[in-house]
This record gives sequence, C-alpha cells and structure tokens, in this order.
Amino acid sequence: MPNPSRPKSTRCSTAKVRKPSTLNGRPCFLTLRVRAGNSVDIVGLAGAPRTVVVTQVETFGQVLDVGQAGHNVGCLLRGVARDEVQRGQVLAAIGSITPITNFEAEVYVLTKEEGGRHTPFFNGYTPQFFFRTADVTGSTIVLGNADMAMPGDGVKLGISLQSPVALSDGARFAIREGSKTVGSGVVTKVLA
Repeated sequence: MPNPSRPKSTRCSTAKVRKPSTLNGRPCFLTLRVRAGNSVDIVGLAGAPRTVVVTQVETFGQVLDVGQAGHNVGCLLRGVARDEVQRGQVLAAIGSITPITNFEAEVYVLTKEEGGRHTPFFNGYTPQFFFRTADVTGSTIVLGNADMAMPGDGVKLGISLQSPVALSDGARFAIREGSKTVGSGVVTKVLA
C-alpha cells in the first residue's frame, strides 16, 4: 500500500514526551509522536534545552528510518538516562523553540453549569496549566480593564509558570483546579 502524500510544513516540528522507559537494557526510550531527525533538543521543565542524538526510531516494535507526522513512535536517545527525561517535555528541531515561563493569553472561564467554577478569581490565582502532556502550576494576573475573571467570561490573563515549558504563540492549554477543569485558553504573546 503506498504512503499518502503529506504536505510540506514550514512550522517547527515538536513532539510531546508521553512516557520515558528503558528498552532492553538501553538507557532511554521515549514514546511520543515525532518527525525524527538526527539531532533534537529536549525542551521544557528544566533549564536550557539539551541537544541529543536520536539513534533509533520504532513504532509498534518495527524499526523505522524516519518517523513522520502522525506516527506514534519511540525514539532511542544516545546518552540519556530514563530519569533525565520526563512527561511534559518535548523533542524539537535544534534551536527551533525555547522554554518560557511568562506569557499572555486569552482565556474562557467555564461556568458552574459547564463544570467549572461558581466564583470568580482574582490576581494571584494559582491553578494548574496543562499544555500537551505537561502540567505546571502558575499564577495569574487579570489584564485589561477587568479586575476579576467571572465564570462565563472571556478574559486576557498574564500568566507566570513555576517551571519553563516549550510554548509558542497559538498554543492551547487547559486550566485545572484539583480534578475540575475551570477554563481553557490560547497563548497570544510570549514574554521574555
């Protein structure tokens, strides 16, 4: 069966880390979706990005030459131990994305009927933010002429995360409080 034609993309390719594991005594094998290359950066939840070499790409026990967009693949990374990579990090083309902690976002706050909060929140609210497979605590500042975010409102927030995450403009995320999703948003501006 022939492979379907895939459009060429100008966007940088990133792959979320789902589950680091050890494979047959080799140091680190990642389960993720990736367009594999020879060298990639491990980005997020740590300091600076770390450049590593992908030595093998597999899908469902079959070794691949190249993992393409849409493939669910595992990548064997040279010189990386299992505990050096964690869920929530991403593999990206070298230098294509930097981890950030501060950004502005447009957020919709869910109402009580939608399963969200029944009370507003103010500056300093510290929920969990979920980006791809990463969950990071952060604090919020309500921007614009509003002084609080009411359930059912669309508001602009300034968000400061406790750990750096690989993000770019247009990235979507969920806001959770305990086991309850209280909002969803999209990154509008990445701040230095």
